Amino acid sequence: MTPPGTTPAGRRRAARTLTYLSLAVASVVVLLPLAVVLLTSLKSSKEMADGSGALAPPDDFLNFHNYVTAFRDGGMPAAFGNTAFILLFSVTGTVIIGSMAAYAIDRFTFRFKKLVVALFLIATLVPGVTTQVATFQIVDGFGLFDTRWAPIVLYMGTDIVSIYIFLQFVRSIPVSLDEAARLDGANAFTIYWKIILPLLRPAVATVVIVKGITVYNDFYLPFLYMPSEDLGVISTSLFRFKGPFGAHWETISAGAVLVILPTLIVFLFLQRFIYNGFTRGATK
Repeated sequence: MTPPGTTPAGRRRAARTLTYLSLAVASVVVLLPLAVVLLTSLKSSKEMADGSGALAPPDDFLNFHNYVTAFRDGGMPAAFGNTAFILLFSVTGTVIIGSMAAYAIDRFTFRFKKLVVALFLIATLVPGVTTQVATFQIVDGFGLFDTRWAPIVLYMGTDIVSIYIFLQFVRSIPVSLDEAARLDGANAFTIYWKIILPLLRPAVATVVIVKGITVYNDFYLPFLYMPSEDLGVISTSLFRFKGPFGAHWETISAGAVLVILPTLIVFLFLQRFIYNGFTRGATK
């Protein structure tokens, strides 16, 4: 029963108010830590020692000395280079392996096909840390430990999300295109490379962005498999401040801003590809 005095228009206004209120609270929760880091990165050591509040504005908003220190002493140039190298090969391998796996699952009939798909799903339920001892032994056995190829090989193990995205798009491509190509003498790889892959551009864009951000932000694998300082990446470069800059939160915050900026810019410019890729893949 409708409470006395409640009208449909009143309920709509209440629902709208709650919607905007929840969005405002969520925005504060997300943006407040970023604002604290940004303000702290612009403060001097003296301002930090004064014990001013975390949200207190700096005396000089153009004080970029902390950024210069973080960029130079944090080894950011080498970290950006190593990150770019790992990103290039990891994302490329993920796209190729994921799209090939989706093409094979959808277009070919083979024994234990359903079991293979089920194993992909089961693998995602196993915590990665429980298999790290065996994974480390395998990586070390191949001589990849303390090289940039160790995380690349592990990242190229395509996750089920990438396969799922590609699979939804492959299913939307008519099988008649494959049959017409086979009549012209094309083999399975030619069909994949010249017909299927070009039609997967929206899915490729989505996987590149999602996987790229995941690889860029990952700390665990680079820290475990690349302990040398000259092999540091963006996610591990801040860890170098644990010694001489352990108490200099203004420098650490400046380094954090330098790490955050690239992914923030990329996401703001390419977010429509992420949303379009997921929604189109879900409705096909």
